[in-house]
Amino acid sequence: MYQTFEQPADPTAAKDKLTDLRRVMRAANVDAYLVPRADAHQGEYVAARSERLKWLTGFSGSAGAAVITTRKAAVFVDGRYTVQVGLETDASLFDAPGLARSKLVPWLTDTLKAGATVGFDPWLVTISDFERMNRELAAASIRMKPLARNLVDQVWGIDRPVDAAQPITVQPLKYAGEPAEDKIARVQATLKDSGADYAVLTQPDSIAWLLNIRGGDIPHTPVPLAFVILPATNKPELFITADKLTTESKTHLKALVKVQPPERLRDRLRACKQKNKVARIDTTSAAYWFARTLGARKNYVSGRDPCLPLKAIKNTAEIRGSRNAHLRDGAALVQFLAWLDAEAGKTEIDEITVVKKLEACRAETKALKEISFDTISGSGPNGAIVHYRVSAASNRKLKRGELLLVDSGAQYIDGTTDVTRTVAIGRPSPDMRTHYTLVLKGHIAIARTQFPKGTRGVDLDPFARRALWQHGLDYDHGTGHGIGSYLSVHEGPQSISRAGMVALEPGMILSNEPGYYKEGAYGIRIENLVLVKDARIPKGGERPMMSFESLTLVPFDRRLIDQSLLSADEANWINAYHKTVLDRLTDRVPGEARRWLTEETKPL
Repeated sequence: MYQTFEQPADPTAAKDKLTDLRRVMRAANVDAYLVPRADAHQGEYVAARSERLKWLTGFSGSAGAAVITTRKAAVFVDGRYTVQVGLETDASLFDAPGLARSKLVPWLTDTLKAGATVGFDPWLVTISDFERMNRELAAASIRMKPLARNLVDQVWGIDRPVDAAQPITVQPLKYAGEPAEDKIARVQATLKDSGADYAVLTQPDSIAWLLNIRGGDIPHTPVPLAFVILPATNKPELFITADKLTTESKTHLKALVKVQPPERLRDRLRACKQKNKVARIDTTSAAYWFARTLGARKNYVSGRDPCLPLKAIKNTAEIRGSRNAHLRDGAALVQFLAWLDAEAGKTEIDEITVVKKLEACRAETKALKEISFDTISGSGPNGAIVHYRVSAASNRKLKRGELLLVDSGAQYIDGTTDVTRTVAIGRPSPDMRTHYTLVLKGHIAIARTQFPKGTRGVDLDPFARRALWQHGLDYDHGTGHGIGSYLSVHEGPQSISRAGMVALEPGMILSNEPGYYKEGAYGIRIENLVLVKDARIPKGGERPMMSFESLTLVPFDRRLIDQSLLSADEANWINAYHKTVLDRLTDRVPGEARRWLTEETKPL
């Protein structure tokens, strides 16, 4: 539970691992081998035994891939990890660490000769990624070859962590808000309309939501690893390890599904194929293994996971739970920030102490189930690493005149939280205040916006960047992601980003988190979770407009706000937000924290 601070793998240890991997590559008769950061469910978070990329290269980020050839190797990441990958990998072993993921195929075509073979594990590459890569590589006369056994696992051997089955729990109806039987019926209705005979569900959070169950098979995310075959009529089949089932969960599931062992999945898919039944598969998230097993394309159609759009729109119970979770979480954050303000600069505090204190404040609520991800506690230059994770090796002491970026979240049975605050340790510099205020202006722009039906995240994303753009600045991550209800802290299909093509709808919960990162100096990010509210016609308007409700209740650092950069409307928004925070939390925090809260929420 909670966070560990073990040192990352020694980057130089990759040399011997690469030698061993190349040996088994020769035995498998492949010229290159693909090592994605993925598991069989293609989720963002994976169990320790699926951290193959980290074990091989040292890179610990949540997205990326390595390619190993007989002579060369490279690691490919996105914009969140360009700094981190350079720190965690050995540049003498990997070509240009930090290459964009879009450069993976061009790198292969430049490195390999015509007729070469790229081996990969069919469980670790999605159908759509395989189809794209295979098409592009084929143009250079390079072949992709699925292998029955993972080559990294062969090299990892007996040291590879075991798969520890965690018990399944039942999510109470008062928090789920809808019986699982009704959810199944709603999803089955969408299948009838799509022409598919059944859907294959591969994403654990979809399965957990659908069946009103929770688990603990991956860090910080309360889901069981499982697969489901969901027919348009009749009972679904749940493929899951029997050791995970408790007496309560067996009783709950008996009326909903037919429980099958995981090793039966291949046979059941083949049986469906033999009966000429057509599967619906989300090719963007389902492993290529499913396409291989089903064979000809006539046996399946590509379609979005049918649970995603339903799960994204929270019902009344889930919204109520999220509000309650944020009240509880906000009080914990206020206590933490009051402690930090009182102690920083007076006693020695380091990044790990910050993480532990914040966990302790949340644990004092007596409702904390888990943290929702490893806390990002980045002081000074570490704050500029977008997804920094403190370890015993990287741990820094907080220093006066620096910034501290803390991005953290909690898992409560009634909701999942995710909040980022950047705070000054001592007196901030003018540049810090300018950059912080520009980020805050972007945050306010999203929080205050009104938008019509059909508006997508891509339409709103520039609002958060405009103030930074005007100063020649930007950030290399999305502005907002969806979030689950006691599920994954990152949830689709909605987002506020350049890739956010899904229309926002009332009931969706997203993050609002613009940032700025000055490499080698500091990072700034300000994040609240927001709820999309029902459309209404504004006073004096003509068309219904949706808007956001800020769920997160945590003050901003007044020391970092340059009021000369704010408009009157922006200052009024901050004051109104701070008044809401004070009104809702003042009775939830003890004396010293209450006094701190009152001071920090005074009008600008």
